[in-house]
Amino acid sequence: MTGAPALSPALAQALATWLTHLRALDGAAANTLTAYGRDVSGFLGFLALHRGGPQGIAPLLDSGPADLRAWMAHERGRGLSARSLARALSAVKGFIAWAAEREGLADGAGATVLLSARAPKFRRKLPRPLTPEAAGDMIAAVGDNARDDWTGARDAAVLTLLYGCGLRISEALGLTGADYPLPQVLRITGKGGKTRIVPVLPVAQRAVAHYAALCPFEITRGEALFRGTRGGPLNPRLIARAMELARAGLGLPATATPHAMRHSFATHLLAAGGDLRAIQELLGHASLSTTQTYTAVDAARLMDIYENAHPRA
Repeated sequence: MTGAPALSPALAQALATWLTHLRALDGAAANTLTAYGRDVSGFLGFLALHRGGPQGIAPLLDSGPADLRAWMAHERGRGLSARSLARALSAVKGFIAWAAEREGLADGAGATVLLSARAPKFRRKLPRPLTPEAAGDMIAAVGDNARDDWTGARDAAVLTLLYGCGLRISEALGLTGADYPLPQVLRITGKGGKTRIVPVLPVAQRAVAHYAALCPFEITRGEALFRGTRGGPLNPRLIARAMELARAGLGLPATATPHAMRHSFATHLLAAGGDLRAIQELLGHASLSTTQTYTAVDAARLMDIYENAHPRA
């Protein structure tokens, strides 16, 4: 926050130690740690400005509801959405709970007030999957639209992995030559260092093999499996651009992104009778509540079908 006093050395050290703790013991991803550090620093900086100077750990843990309400009002006033504020509050509460336990003040009045604070309500955005037909058309279109055969085969292979295996784009592009030829199952390390086993469909094996046969660069164990035109690792933005071009030709909405292919994988599995716990494992979700979002997607799709088939009088 502009103009906020610097954090006290004790708080700065505590924040650094907490982030190290999350990285080492909880396996938090780098992007998550960056977001948490930014959120907590913003809160601590606001608190210092609000109280007229840098605060130590004891004053932090003695903060009251008025301090928290002032911070939340400030964040909303600068345009932070309810969803982002809920995430920031979660990070702040996590840091305070850790600091309170570390200082032996877990039962302190201030810490109790802060930890009991409720996050602002927000409407969770539902994933926007493609239909099975649209997903297939998208894979074909990115291959047809490419300027040469090998990049078309490459883009189609990447999307086949997203839709056929439920991989994140970072996970697909994180594959190396050591993963080729694709086995029947892949060991994928996803967010937070969480490892999962993902079955590989024959169609995905064939798509990657077709790309590898056309790729002008040697597929070696220590190099990225998917390459850019200069031979370096493929930039995910190129896949996004290929999908932008393809969806324009197919008449698909802007929500038809690489991540929508992963959403489609989960939604179509659920619609076909897939077990929610099994889908959670395949996607690498840490929480079942994240996977349960797809039940709402499927329910919404069924209601659309129902209303179209049974229009109201």
